[in-house]
Amino acid sequence: MYCLNKQWLSAILFLIFLLSFTHKANTAEATQFPSPPKQLIDNVTSQALWKKTEWINLIHYVKKAEDEYLSSVVEPKFFLAENGKENPQSELMATLAAFYSTDLAKPDEHAQCRFIARLNWLKGALANNLTDLPTVNCPLYNEWRAIMPAHKVSLIFPAYHLNSPSSMFGHTLLRIDPEENKNSTNWLSMAVNFGANIDNSDNSIIYAFKGLAGGYPGIFIVTPYFKKIKEYNREENRDIWEYPLNLTPQETKKLVHHLWELKEINFKYYFFDENCSYRLLELLQVARPGLQLTNQFGINAIPVDTVRSIEDANLIIDTVYRPSQATNVRYLLKQLSDTQMDFVFKLAQDAELVNSATFKEYDLETQNIILDAAYRFLRYEQNDMGRSDVIAKNSYRLLQTINKQPDFNSKTAGFVQEQRPEKGHFSKLFSFSIGDDDELSFAQLELRLSFHSLEDQLNGFLQGAQINLGNMAIRAYEEETQLQYFDLIDIFSITPRNQFFKSLSWRVYTGLEQQLINGKDHLTGHVTGGAGVSYELWSRAYFYTLLIGRLESNSEFERNLEPALGISSGLLQHFSFGTNHLEISGEEFLNDEYRHRVKFTQNIPLAQNHAIQLFIQRQRQRDADFTEAQLRYHYYFH
Repeated sequence: MYCLNKQWLSAILFLIFLLSFTHKANTAEATQFPSPPKQLIDNVTSQALWKKTEWINLIHYVKKAEDEYLSSVVEPKFFLAENGKENPQSELMATLAAFYSTDLAKPDEHAQCRFIARLNWLKGALANNLTDLPTVNCPLYNEWRAIMPAHKVSLIFPAYHLNSPSSMFGHTLLRIDPEENKNSTNWLSMAVNFGANIDNSDNSIIYAFKGLAGGYPGIFIVTPYFKKIKEYNREENRDIWEYPLNLTPQETKKLVHHLWELKEINFKYYFFDENCSYRLLELLQVARPGLQLTNQFGINAIPVDTVRSIEDANLIIDTVYRPSQATNVRYLLKQLSDTQMDFVFKLAQDAELVNSATFKEYDLETQNIILDAAYRFLRYEQNDMGRSDVIAKNSYRLLQTINKQPDFNSKTAGFVQEQRPEKGHFSKLFSFSIGDDDELSFAQLELRLSFHSLEDQLNGFLQGAQINLGNMAIRAYEEETQLQYFDLIDIFSITPRNQFFKSLSWRVYTGLEQQLINGKDHLTGHVTGGAGVSYELWSRAYFYTLLIGRLESNSEFERNLEPALGISSGLLQHFSFGTNHLEISGEEFLNDEYRHRVKFTQNIPLAQNHAIQLFIQRQRQRDADFTEAQLRYHYYFH
C-alpha cells in the first residue's frame, strides 16, 4: 500500500530495460558447465566465500536459521544452481562454473554478461586465481553502460499523497547521477524505482488482498528522473525531498552493475514490508556491504522510516527540496492580502487586467508576486485539468508581462528543518492513559502500528492529514478488562478550500469499538465515512464540516447492519506548543437510535517522540448521558 504506482508501465526502462530482451536461461534445466580449476575451488572453499556478506546481499538471501537461507527473488533465471534459491554455496559454485563456459554463440546470455556484479566481486575476492576466464564480449551490457550514469546516488522521497491509496505513506526511489561538470543537469540522471506489477483489471478489494498477501510480483524499473519529477511534482502535486548520499563512485558502480543483473527479475512484493523502500535498502547494502539497513524492519517498512534508517547510517550529506506547483502557489498567495489574492484569481481569468489601474497601483515587488502567482496557478490548472485555449492564451499574456518586468525574480517555497519528513515523530505509537468513564476509573494501553493522527506533532507531516492502520486499545476497569477499539484503517483528509483550490475533505474509518447500549458496553463493528469542506480560518487553524454515513453491526439492534446519517464539524488548531482539536459530531440511525458528542483533545509534545495528551468527551444518546476524560502519555517508536 505504500509504494505502488499504477502508472509504472508507462515508464518501463528507458535504458536497457527499454531494449526489451528476454533471457531463455532457466535454472530448472540442469545446464552443464565446465569445472573450474581445482586450485580455485580450494580457494573458494577455504575462504567459505558463500558466507560472505557481499555474496548474501548479491543473491538477496534472507537468513532463516543457522546455515539456512532463502532468496527473496522468485525469478528462476536469476539462479544458476537448481537449489540456488536456498543454497548460497551451490549458487556460488554454479556461478563460477558458468563463468568458465566456452559456449559463446550467444554472448549476451553468457554468465559473465548476465551477472556483472557477481563477476566483479569474485575477481576481487579471488585476486590472482580468476585470471584464465574465457574472454566474452557483452554487446547489450556495453550499450547500456554507455548511457547509464554511475557516479553518485541520491535517495528521493516524494511526500505523502492522501488521494492515492498506493502513495498515502509517501514513496522512495533512488536517483543515479553522472559525473558533475559545467553541463551537469538532472536531465541526464536516472531514477531507480521498485514497484508492483499489477493487473489493471483488479478491483480495489482484489488489489488490497493481493498486495497484502504478496500476490503481485515486484520489479526494478529504471526511467529518466525528469519523468518522475513530472509525475510526482506536477501531475500529483507532491513535494519532493532529495537526499544526496555519500556513496563513492566505486560503490555507485557496484549498485549499477547489480541493477543490470536484476533486469526483468521478479521479487515478491508486499505492501507493508518487502516494498519499494525495503528493496532500495537492499541495493544500498550491495553498494556498501557493511551497511545493515534492512535488519530493523519487521512488520512493516514505511518509506519515511527507511529515510530515517539511511540518516542513522550517516549516508545523507545534504537535503534538496522541490516544492510542487500547488505548494509554490500557496506560498506566493500567503504573501498577499485578501484583496490582492482576489486580484490574482481575476488576473488568471483575464490576463488583460495587467493594464488595469488596480494592478498599476501596486508597488513593483507586489506586482511581481501577483504575476508569478497567477502564472503558476494557470500552470497548475493546466496540469490538473488539461490544456485549454483560454489557459494557454492567459498564460502567454502573463509570460509576456513577466518578461517586461524589471528585476523580476520568481520566488519558490523553501523549507525549515522541522518540515523535513525524517524529522517527524516515529511511525508506531505506544500509549498509556488513565481516565474516568462516567465515574468508573480505568487504565488503558494503546498500540498503533502506523502512522499519524491529526493531533500529533506536526513536524514532518502534512497538516490536516491523518493516516492510521492497526490502532487498538485495551481498557482495564476495576472488575473487567476489554478490547476498547480496533481500527483497521482510519484516514482523515482536511484540505482547505478557497477560490484557487476546490479541495474535498473526507474521512473513512472502519473496525471495532465499544458502544454503551442498555447500560452495558458492546463491541460493535462499523464502517464509517463521509465528505465535506474545510477552510483555513487563520494561520494553521482549519475548520471542517463533513456529512457522515455509517453502517454498524450491533448485537443489540434488530438488523444485522443498521445504517445512520450524521454530521461531523470541528476546529483543528496547531500552535508552537502543541495542538488542540474540538469536534462536534453525531449520527441518527434508521431505528431511531442516536448519538451526539462533543470531543476535545489537547496534545503537548515533550520531544520528537514523546507527548502528553488530554482528551475529554461528552456523549448523549437515547438511554444515557456520560462523560469520559483521559490523560495520555504517547511514545512513538519504529
